[in-house]
Amino acid sequence: MKQRTLPDFVAPGLDIISIGINPSLYSVERGFYFARPGNRFWPALNASGLVSPPVEPSREAVEWLFHNHRIGFTDLVKRATARAADLSDEDYQRGARALQKKLARYAPAIAWFHGVSAYRPFLAHTGTPRAKIAVGLQPERVGATRIFITPNPSGANPSANPRQLVPLYRALVGLRDHLKAV
Repeated sequence: MKQRTLPDFVAPGLDIISIGINPSLYSVERGFYFARPGNRFWPALNASGLVSPPVEPSREAVEWLFHNHRIGFTDLVKRATARAADLSDEDYQRGARALQKKLARYAPAIAWFHGVSAYRPFLAHTGTPRAKIAVGLQPERVGATRIFITPNPSGANPSANPRQLVPLYRALVGLRDHLKAV
């Protein structure tokens, strides 16, 4: 039996690929990324200027972002769970290697990790782990792909409110625009 998950939205030459920890069962049931109503991804995205016009959370919005704004979507681990805490180290190890290959193959300009909790296991299984990881642009790269981290927008992360997210999403816009200009 094939495991249920969300499809990847990846292609060569994307400007940005959005990377979550793993799909929630709720998002898989609804068929799109960041589907839970309390998730702050969509409000922060709309307030940031990353895309225009604003989009309503839906599978169609994910497809529209992919086709019209060169923003892709994937996860560190493709196995859907109720909570990220349900993932094993083996899940992270396998997922990190698969994601590294995906990033190397498709070479997006920016790999946008949602949360240090998504980037830390990726780095631990593919590079040199670091004790301190802050949000923003990272020193590591996968090929030419730059790494950018914003807080996990999940409603379960009380520190990731729009006042914190929107300026970081705007910094991502600035990085994207800078990379397109060079």
